[in-house]
Amino acid sequence: MSVVTFVSHDGEEYEAPMEEGQSLMQVATNNVVPGIDGDCGGEAACGTCHVVVDPQWSEQVGLSGSVEEQMLAMNPEREPTSRLSCQMAVSAAWDGLTVRLPEFQL
Repeated sequence: MSVVTFVSHDGEEYEAPMEEGQSLMQVATNNVVPGIDGDCGGEAACGTCHVVVDPQWSEQVGLSGSVEEQMLAMNPEREPTSRLSCQMAVSAAWDGLTVRLPEFQL
């Protein structure tokens, strides 16, 4: 099974198993990872599942789409590799993926 590591803003690490067919947000919420709220349930309408993809993984996981861009554009903590985890369909090829969590979710 593939594993992702979520790193909180203060450096705490949370590993979670990933299953294909889930979004990265679902992985986080199913594993009670603090810092991922997912208030809109994965509709890309709230931005409370913001993650920053480790740059070495950004090409593999892909870039944000236009719906994501609208939400991320309003986020002051946005970084070049920011994504909404609700829009990231998990792949077995992502085993070892690391994402950072911002201090605050909007």
